[in-house]
Amino acid sequence: MVKKDGYEKFNSWLEKIAVKMTEWIGTTQSLIVHTFLFGGALGLILFGFDSAKILLLLTTVVSLEAIYLSVFIQMTVNRNTKSLEEVEEDIEGIQEDVEGLEGDVEEISEEIEDIQAEDVKDNLEEAQAKDSLKNIEEDLEKLQNDISSLRDNLSIHQSSKKYLNG
Repeated sequence: MVKKDGYEKFNSWLEKIAVKMTEWIGTTQSLIVHTFLFGGALGLILFGFDSAKILLLLTTVVSLEAIYLSVFIQMTVNRNTKSLEEVEEDIEGIQEDVEGLEGDVEEISEEIEDIQAEDVKDNLEEAQAKDSLKNIEEDLEKLQNDISSLRDNLSIHQSSKKYLNG
């Protein structure tokens, strides 16, 4: 771990205070405190204080506060911009992952289409093989019938030959 030097520690401490101030300024408590301070400053006029000096002091304080508020606003904008840049980087990473997944999905879809085409081809070949087997069975049956008929005819022919010869 790297040690922080005095400047970095002071800068870190100052930034923490600025962040807490920025967060507090946007609250209802801040609104109430400011209302009482400005109302109290104007109320000093009722107690006999010099109104020119009170108004000069009040104008100076309001001007300084406006300067600090603009600095706090810019600090908040800078922090939000940095945060948004980090989110943007995360989104870009996610988009790259999604694009990679899209490519994988396309490859899987193509493989599924290939498998389906192979299944159709296999089913067609199977149907053709079944038809061929059926045709062979039918041809064998015809041959058996023909052989049977030929035997019967041969037997009749031999019987008639024996009868005629004998």
